[in-house]
This record gives sequence, C-alpha cells and structure tokens, in this order.
Amino acid sequence: MSFLRNSLLALSSPLILFQVAPVFAEPLVINSKFTPSSSPITKTEVVNAQNAWCNALVDISKTNDTKGKAAATTLAKQVIDSAYGYQMGGVLFKPTLAKAPQTFRTTSDGALSYFVGGNPAFPNDKGFALMGWKKCTVNNSAIFITADSATSMGNVSFLNKDGKTTTVDKTWKFVKDPSGNLRIVVHHSSL
Repeated sequence: MSFLRNSLLALSSPLILFQVAPVFAEPLVINSKFTPSSSPITKTEVVNAQNAWCNALVDISKTNDTKGKAAATTLAKQVIDSAYGYQMGGVLFKPTLAKAPQTFRTTSDGALSYFVGGNPAFPNDKGFALMGWKKCTVNNSAIFITADSATSMGNVSFLNKDGKTTTVDKTWKFVKDPSGNLRIVVHHSSL
C-alpha cells in the first residue's frame, strides 16, 4: 500500500511532471496576409466550391489521360491557384494519402506535388489527381458558417476508371477573399 501511495506522490510532484511534460514548438502562423471579405459566406457558395473542387479533380484526371501529364500539371496548378488560399499565406492541407515526414502541405508546391507527383522534394507522391477518377461526389455531414468563414465535414466519394469507389472523410474550411471568392484554407482528408 505504501508503494502505491509513494508512487502517486512522486507522480504528483511538480518537478516530476515538469520533467515528463512534452515540449511543443511554437506553432507556425501562416495566414497573416489575410484580409476578410465584407460579405458573409452562404451554404450555396460552399456547396458550389466543393462541387467545383470535385469537377476539377475529374478534369485533371481526364486531361492526364487525353493530353498527358504536362497538361494535367498545368491544369492542377491553375486549380490550386483558384481554389486554395496559398496567395494569402500557407494552407493547412493534410492530404488523404500523404505520409510522414511530408504529411502536411502548407505550400502550393506541396499541394501540386500531391495532386500530380513528380517533385523530387516529395518523393512519395504518386499523383492523387492522376488516378483515373471519373466521378467525385460530396456528402456533407454538416456545414458550419460564421460570417466570412465556413467549415464543412463529411465524405467525398471518388469513382475510378475500373468502377471502384473510394470514400474519404473530409473537412474543409473556406474563407472569402477580398474579391469575394471562396478559398480553401483548411483541407483535411483521411481514409
């Protein structure tokens, strides 16, 4: 009994807790250049942005199949530039199939590599958008809107050229830029 009491006392000692407490680095602040729009986001805008993302993914796959990887890469770059908020700073992007040590893609170069591969700085990327997707469908569980930002959570299903469907869990956060365009600033996806 005294062993248990002494063990509990040792664990409650501030010195012991300080020694075993994890030390975390100061978090990176990456969107300091953002100036919000003055108009609130609507549910229709969120759903339209999600559907546009899905359509763009299918278009990149189709472009790769019909015109080659270079054309698909050009299109993917245009999609990233228009859909994501990288021009405002970093984006909190955790792709579905990304692995450590390159799990998070806070730069547009990292996002482009995830979607089309070929970047030696990201050697594990195979090109998610080049996997022959034929259809992409969003099924929201909920959308939380507060003025100039909106967060959605749900599933996205991808149909490939062999008729197989892959469904992922996806969370997006959108903000409206000064021009009134929705930009993805958080994109988390997992199987």
